[in-house]
Amino acid sequence: MPTSSARQQEKSQAAKHEKTDAVVIFQFAVPHSLQFRVLPQSLAVWRLAPNAELPAGLMDAAFSAVVRTSEELSLVVLEEACSARRLPSFALVERGWIGLQLRGPFPFSLTGVLASFLQPLADAKISIFAISTFDTDYVLIKRENLPQALMALKAAGHEKIGEETA
Repeated sequence: MPTSSARQQEKSQAAKHEKTDAVVIFQFAVPHSLQFRVLPQSLAVWRLAPNAELPAGLMDAAFSAVVRTSEELSLVVLEEACSARRLPSFALVERGWIGLQLRGPFPFSLTGVLASFLQPLADAKISIFAISTFDTDYVLIKRENLPQALMALKAAGHEKIGEETA
């Protein structure tokens, strides 16, 4: 018969392997004070079938991003590109995003950059869509959340640079 400490050890091991729906929130000091600018354009996020062709002309815009996986084709494009002639009828579209461009470049060895920018937004309950490039990161938020996001980022020590111009 197992001893009390052996039973506790078995329970501990079993608990390690159980799946839970628990949410862990990390509260930490922001490791980086970052500069960012607000992109002036409204953006849209598209979801297409994984084998879909890119709609013509989308990549000619000042801002676009494409990610293809075996499950989907995701596009981030200027909202003005969501015209009926470009947008396939089967596309899922989420409009009303605005981009926050982190001032880079950031070396690949630098850790915590995106986390330090996202934590204040998460604390303010602002959802995001993140895009990374070779040199920097872009964080998309809903346009209506911009004032709240700017306050949260400023309070965390991040600095908005430049002015929006449409």
